[in-house]
Amino acid sequence: MDDDASGDGGRPCPMCETPMYRRHCKYVCPQHGVVMDCSDNFWV
Repeated sequence: MDDDASGDGGRPCPMCETPMYRRHCKYVCPQHGVVMDCSDNFWV
């Protein structure tokens, strides 16, 4: 399974620094919702 919905230790949200979790091809902040799409290449 490719998703990490646990929310522990993911990439930090650029707005609040809270660890995000990956759902399908989106990075989701628990406070802000979907923040980035996996196709955003500046996170590579």
